[in-house]
Amino acid sequence: MNERELLITGDGSATIAIPDMQVTYHSRHGAIQESMHVFIEAGLRPLLHQHPVLRVFEMGFGTGLNALLTLQVAAQAQQRVQYGAVEAFPLEAGITNQLNYAAQLQRPDLQPVFEQLHGSEWNSLVAIDDVFTLQKFQTTLFSLPAIDPVHLIYYDAFAPNAQPELWTTEAFTLLYNLLLPGGILVTYCSKGNVRRAMQAAGFTVEKIPGPLGKREMVRAHRPPAK
Repeated sequence: MNERELLITGDGSATIAIPDMQVTYHSRHGAIQESMHVFIEAGLRPLLHQHPVLRVFEMGFGTGLNALLTLQVAAQAQQRVQYGAVEAFPLEAGITNQLNYAAQLQRPDLQPVFEQLHGSEWNSLVAIDDVFTLQKFQTTLFSLPAIDPVHLIYYDAFAPNAQPELWTTEAFTLLYNLLLPGGILVTYCSKGNVRRAMQAAGFTVEKIPGPLGKREMVRAHRPPAK
């Protein structure tokens, strides 16, 4: 197991670094600002109130930040969300207990909710609150059991240089088939070979402005059914 270190990012929120892999779980410019920009503003908000139950899938549960922000927005909007996530290497409680997201959001009431996100049973559907259910799978993307198709994918794998197998046409074909027609995939990565792999899988790909410190990101669509 690679050693993991706590790191405070540019906006004051924490992330995790893995020095041996030269990766961090979030942008060093700001964990919360990156997640808000890439996943919430570009992915979640455009789909609010488009479906009675919005089904979201996250590749890489990681720190739980994307799930926490999604829960926060869902509660504010009274949008029911069924959230699935896959994570092959869950973080230990000794690390997640040091993550300061509830404090940085000025929402201390979210701390027990954040702990529940991490502490909930793997592979089981768990009701976190009145609008948000969570199902985490401790496995790899390629070993994910069959789940219901989703409206939105947060693709938050480590960068292609660290996990090249997760940025291939094979991976994106799996994700394309997981998305409902008209569904969206959002990711921070906009490398040319990644976009071409998405297109080869059938996605319509658009580059949009990225978060702080990154010029572009990608929002990919599965075309609506004809």
